[in-house]
Amino acid sequence: MTVELFIPCFIDQLYPQTAFNTAKLIEKAGYKVEYNPEQTCCGQPAFNAGYWEEAKAVGGKFLNDFSETNYIVSPSASCTGMVKNYYNDLFTNTIVHNKCRNIQGNIHELSDFLVNVAGKDYFGAELEGRAVYHDSCAGLRECNIRAEPRQLLNKVHGLDLVEMKDTDVCCGFGGTFAVKFDGISSAMAEQKINNALEMEADYIISTDASCLINLQAYIDEHGLKIKTMHLADVLTHGWGNV
Repeated sequence: MTVELFIPCFIDQLYPQTAFNTAKLIEKAGYKVEYNPEQTCCGQPAFNAGYWEEAKAVGGKFLNDFSETNYIVSPSASCTGMVKNYYNDLFTNTIVHNKCRNIQGNIHELSDFLVNVAGKDYFGAELEGRAVYHDSCAGLRECNIRAEPRQLLNKVHGLDLVEMKDTDVCCGFGGTFAVKFDGISSAMAEQKINNALEMEADYIISTDASCLINLQAYIDEHGLKIKTMHLADVLTHGWGNV
């Protein structure tokens, strides 16, 4: 049973440990992990900015970098959602139509894969403290995951998972939105973090590093005593050097 690992460009550049932890989790679930070092981007930044031809070129490379036969797993609901949903706009009725459909059927966000495909929700992780889970827009609306991350987090020793207000409201990142409308983005991040602080949370956890980048930047700027963590990093916390 082989899984091909898809690591988004921003995780590769900014959070490489999250990528390694994703591979460890998949291996612990009983799968062989393969990583193609030629992979780059799914094309989402260009697509969201309206540069569809450029997105199609990048997406075409993505389709060539991955096979049609193996599971493809990514620690990003945002990038997974791009491939699953918006590749229809780029590749329907093209020469790669069938290959695209096969890959769309095989790609999974990490928590979806672990719970719904591998059938695993306990990984022996330990993390002391209280946490809230942030439902990313892509995770909830594009990948249809809500229960899966919570199921996994409820099995982490020492972690008190509580629900914050408006957990499914956007964090304010939105890719280029955070650049074009930085004031609105910052206000949305502030609201999200205040909701977490109301619950006396030590951690904000999500499936999307893009959301966590935005939230952690606000936390750092204001010197707040709360920390963001990716789901993969939580599920491998306490493993030591495994």
